[in-house]
Amino acid sequence: MPTVDLEAADPANAGTFRHMNSGPPWPQALLEVVLCSGAPTQFLVAGMLALTGLSAGGSDQLTLQLLVYVTGLDTVLLVGLVLGLLVLGGESPRQVLLGSRPIGGEVLRGVGLLPWVFLLFAVTGIVLVRFAPGLFTPNPFEKLATTRNELVLFGAVAIIAGGVREEIQRAFILHRCEQRLGGAIFGVIGFGLLFGLMHYVQGWSAVIITGMLGTLWSFVYLARRSVVAPMVSHAGFNLIEVIGFGLLAGAGGA
Repeated sequence: MPTVDLEAADPANAGTFRHMNSGPPWPQALLEVVLCSGAPTQFLVAGMLALTGLSAGGSDQLTLQLLVYVTGLDTVLLVGLVLGLLVLGGESPRQVLLGSRPIGGEVLRGVGLLPWVFLLFAVTGIVLVRFAPGLFTPNPFEKLATTRNELVLFGAVAIIAGGVREEIQRAFILHRCEQRLGGAIFGVIGFGLLFGLMHYVQGWSAVIITGMLGTLWSFVYLARRSVVAPMVSHAGFNLIEVIGFGLLAGAGGA
């Protein structure tokens, strides 16, 4: 199969692009994107947990225990699915997800990206407060953790399920869209909308804000060809948000 000639777009990552194939046929690529969109794996996990008696009828019934089980199992399934599809397609997960840039430098870049993430978060929030205040509703996640131990567990979930799982998912979907599904911009727009909607349980304001943040992280991946910087900034943002929940709730004790 012919290779995708992207070396001119980013000479620093030319070694990665030389090893990228043109991807599977578009119907298969579309199926893979749907499978890795989050909905199939989450429905499967929800069904498995329902059989054990763990389920939530709505956001008011959401518990930290349920969140840990759902996000933990979904992370294992989704990351495993992405890695498996890349290997079966003859591609290197390391090259697609990490590229050829030094990981240490990408970590620092992710940390440096945090102020811009919070700036986008703040600006979007201010605009919504000014023009659409009715979109803000109580965030059910704010009351999930009431002790220090629960906050630590919640923080770990935010890092692993948000920073790790969602950025691997995002990179794979952008990769497949770039190969076979109309180009990277379709992945940026499409997954940006999906990423926002996946946070609907937190309210419509969260849908819009997280959609904007997801779009930013998409452009960072496309520019760097590595999930490390968006992963670090996403995990950092989530962790700081959890700490904020704890401060607002005045969490204390074990």
